Amino acid sequence: MTSQNNYTVGVQPRCYALVPAAGIGSRSGADGPKQYVPLAGRPMMAHTLSALAQVPGLAATLVVLAPDDEQFAAALPEFAGEACWLARCGGASRAETVANGLRELLARGAQPHDWVLVHDAARCLLRPEWVERLIKACEADEVGGLLAQPLADTLKASAQGRVSATISRTEKWAAQTPQMFRLGLLMPALAHAGEAVTDEASAVEALGHSPLLVECSIENFKVTWPEDFALAERLLLSRS
Repeated sequence: MTSQNNYTVGVQPRCYALVPAAGIGSRSGADGPKQYVPLAGRPMMAHTLSALAQVPGLAATLVVLAPDDEQFAAALPEFAGEACWLARCGGASRAETVANGLRELLARGAQPHDWVLVHDAARCLLRPEWVERLIKACEADEVGGLLAQPLADTLKASAQGRVSATISRTEKWAAQTPQMFRLGLLMPALAHAGEAVTDEASAVEALGHSPLLVECSIENFKVTWPEDFALAERLLLSRS
């Protein structure tokens, strides 16, 4: 299924960042939401938001929290200003949280032709230049795209703890974030894909579109497993 979107001609689209941060990070082994775990002296999400704040092409960054989040204000008091937006409308899944965030952007004046860059709070090693590269690559694209890395490892499928097949790594990429799509495309894509979708690109793909792949560094990994915290901290400290 392929759909054609009509956007206002002659209007310069803006770019908004949307950071879903309503999850609890159940795989991380942390005592609480992993986005608040200290890394290199700051909460993980502080590094993420600091990188986004240095991207000149962003009109605003919206952080979407769980309705009962009581940690953000104390953990990140520096997140303040006209371009720093907060909404406590997170849902039970990533897809619901992002969809609620898109509605919040519309309520704050974003338009269907504007771009939204959805970024994981736990990809705290983000560099501003990577985001600028994504914006430059996608701003004239009909669909949008995402940061990603070509796979180097041999891939194995498993069954009951044993290898069931070796999968060719040719033309295989590991998806990263930000993922950049127009608000007017992403909203119906998420509604069509349902709650099980794990990233925005796959929702857009389900509508028949082919997002652009923009190569990025392996450093843009998502802190997920317990050992990832130590690695992320070492890399952050190496930058200072």
